Order: sequence, then C-alpha cells, then structure tokens
Amino acid sequence: MTSHLEIERKYDIEPGIALPGLRGLPDVAETGEPETYLLTARYFDTEDLRLAARGITLRHRLGGPDDGWHLKLPAGPGAKHELHAPPDARTVPAPLAALVVGHTRGRPLVQVATLETRRTVHPLLGPDGEVLAEVADDEVTGWPADGRPLTWREVEVELGAGSAGLLTAAGDRLCAAGARPSRSTSKLGRVLSVRTAEPSSRAYRTAGDVVTSYVAEQFETMLGYDPRVRQAEYDSVHKMRVAVRRIRSILRSTARLLEPDRIPGLEAELKWLAGELGEVRDLEVLRERFAGRLSEIGEPLPSWMATLDAKERLAYDRLNHTLAGDRYFALLDAIEAFVTDPPLTERASRKAHKAVPALVAGAWRRVARRHAELEEAEDPDEARHRTRKAAKRARYTAEAARPVLGEPARSIAVQAGRVQEVLGAYQDSVIARERLAELSAGDREETVELLIEVERRAADQALDDAHAIWTEAADPKYVRALTG
Repeated sequence: MTSHLEIERKYDIEPGIALPGLRGLPDVAETGEPETYLLTARYFDTEDLRLAARGITLRHRLGGPDDGWHLKLPAGPGAKHELHAPPDARTVPAPLAALVVGHTRGRPLVQVATLETRRTVHPLLGPDGEVLAEVADDEVTGWPADGRPLTWREVEVELGAGSAGLLTAAGDRLCAAGARPSRSTSKLGRVLSVRTAEPSSRAYRTAGDVVTSYVAEQFETMLGYDPRVRQAEYDSVHKMRVAVRRIRSILRSTARLLEPDRIPGLEAELKWLAGELGEVRDLEVLRERFAGRLSEIGEPLPSWMATLDAKERLAYDRLNHTLAGDRYFALLDAIEAFVTDPPLTERASRKAHKAVPALVAGAWRRVARRHAELEEAEDPDEARHRTRKAAKRARYTAEAARPVLGEPARSIAVQAGRVQEVLGAYQDSVIARERLAELSAGDREETVELLIEVERRAADQALDDAHAIWTEAADPKYVRALTG
C-alpha cells in the first residue's frame, strides 16, 4: 500500500467553454503534451453513506496511470491523504477497510455509485521539465446505485512540485475563462447529493447549544484522527487524546446542564479511551524527550533506548487492537447519540450569554482553589497535578464558551493553557527521572546520571516559570471581564 498527499482545487465549467492557455503561470516554462484517459470507478460506502458525509472516498478505478483501490481521507482545506492498493482485489482490500472501521463500525461496505470519466490531463512543466501541476479536464457521467445518471464537466488543478501560488494563479485563469469554483468537494458527493460534515455553525442561543456544539466538534476531530492513529502518523495519538479529554472535560464542567443518568457511563468510557491512547503517547514523549536530551549533551543512544522503542511498538499493537474492538465502537456510538439527541436538562435551555459566564468563571476559580492548596500540601507534586487538571478543565470550558463570550473566554483559555503547560513541563521532568531509573535497570552509567541532572534542572526551571505565570494568571481582571 502506498500513499501521498493530494492538494487540488476543483472548478465547474460548461461543456462549450475552451480551456484558457496555461503558459505564463508562476514558474511554468511550458505545457506538456495532453493525455486522455477513459476512467471507470466504482465507489464504496455504508448504506447510510457514513464515509461520504465526512469527505472520505473509497473507490476502485481503472483506465489511468494509477489503476487500483484508492482511499482518500481529508487532510485540511483542499487536501486529501490518498492511499493506494493494487487493483486485483474484487472487494475492498482489508488494509483500506481497516482504516475506516471507526466510521463503519461493523456496517458492510457496498457499492454506492459508478463514475465514468473522459479525462484530458495537461501537465504544467517547470524549466527543468518537472511537473509543477496537472490540469485535468473531466467529462463525467455518474450513477448512484439506485438512481439516474448525472453528467457534468469539471476541471481539477492538482499540485505537483509547484507552489501554492501556482494553484491560485491557475484557478484565477480558469475562472476568467468562465469556470467557477466547484459546488461539490468530490465527484461522489455530487452524484449522491451528500453534503460533507462541516464544523458546527449552530447559533449558540442556549447553554445547551454551547455544550453540544463543542462535543460535536471534538467528536469530528476524534474521527478525523482515527485513521491516522491506525497508521501511527506522527502526533496523531496526541491530537486524538486531546479531543477525547476535551469531551470528558466539558461533560464534567457542565454537569449541571446534563441528565445525570447518561453522563457517568460516557465519562468513564472516555477516561478508558484516554488511558489507552495515553500509554502510547507517554512512551512517544519519553522517546522523543530522551533522544533530544542525548543530542543536546552529545551522547550516543544507549541500549535502553531500544527497550523504550520496543515498548512503544507493543503499545501501538495494543492500541490498534483496542480501536478494532466493540467497546471502542460502542463509545463512538454513545458520543454520536449525545450529539444527535443531547441529554440536556431544563437548566441547559437558559440563554447562553447569561449562563455560560458562570460556568467559565467557576472552572477558573477551581484552578485558584487548587493552586492555593499547594502551600500546605503534604504531597506538592500531587497538588500540582490536581492544579494542572483543573487548569486543563478551565481551558477547555473557556474554549467551548468562546463563540458566545469572545475575548474574555479566549483570555481565560490562554491563561489556563499557560498554567497547564508549565505544570505539565514540571510533571514531565519528574516522570522522566523515574523512567530513567527504571530503563537503566539499576546500571546508573554516566549518561543516565547526566540525563537525570538535566531533568532536575528542567523541573526547577518549570517551578520558577510556574510562579511567574500564576502571578499573571491570578489577576482578577480575567474573571471580571467574564462577569462584568
């Protein structure tokens, strides 16, 4: 299985309009000879079109230079992460199906549409003959599995080695000739009349709207990172774990707005998933941290780093097993049910601009109480951990409230984030010292002693920084701005 990042823009164009000349675009020295292909593609999805609704396409296509099975996953505006498998398999190849199982959750993948495309590709070449971009002029006929055919023409500009400026300039020239930005993000979406799920544009009229919208946003983030986690893509576990924690945090901080019988079970399962992701994430952090520290002090990688790598690989294996299991699918179903039928109390119907400031202020005051406990705590490290958790909850509550409260909520989120991060830096150093002792198995060679001293200094610096950060964050102006 191979993959690449596809960056393209799509334009609708009437059949009788000729393509404009494409020379003279940024860095384009000449246009290559056009080539024409006759493409036939079969598209697969669940019966309720769960993949298409989230901008994911899964197809088997023949007739071009990239015959085979293609899975396209959203990777940001105008970009898709495209994975290829050989064309031989009659049914969806297992490795591709496994990447979307978080969306399908046991539902069968069936053929939902067929597209036939007459494609003429115009390469845009640089001075050295390198393909900077390709302009594909497509005449398309598409059939839903149970519907009538639809015919249209569109132009795709796909970036190769060229710049984003070339992509924009090519689009401007096409539009000047009569094309217009496509009303659909994919051919399949046009055939099936499916609208891709967008970030919530709900009017935040009530406090319940704020909670539901935030959970929906983080749920989409979870689903977006699910296939990336399965591929061990860099930082994907971290991003998915943060989304899980944000959902759990907002459920806790807005508990008074939610029916109590449905929340504890959901919260417990979110905690479980965060722990499963955390096992991998913690090992990633340690590996990257120790590799960076060793590089700083000019030491080679010791043998115990291989032990850490092996532990991380085993943790990834366990995580992939978890993500293929019924418990994980049931959790996704539960979050989806929360979004579609939120368990809100009567209190959640209060106007957002009246109810939400108190929620954010309460979460922030909790941070202050936790911080005040530091001075007399029997276990200062545990007290710092509780303060960090409270700061994290305040940060996420303020983030959720920002569409309603604007700058005051943003300021609280920033201050809470600074407290969270500096106490996290301290905690990371403490944990790093503990793991160094474990990994070296009692053989405290000079390298380990050097690393322990580096981490001790990092912890001391984090405590100094934490004092300065809290002095600023504790200013009453932040809560006053919320409550007026």
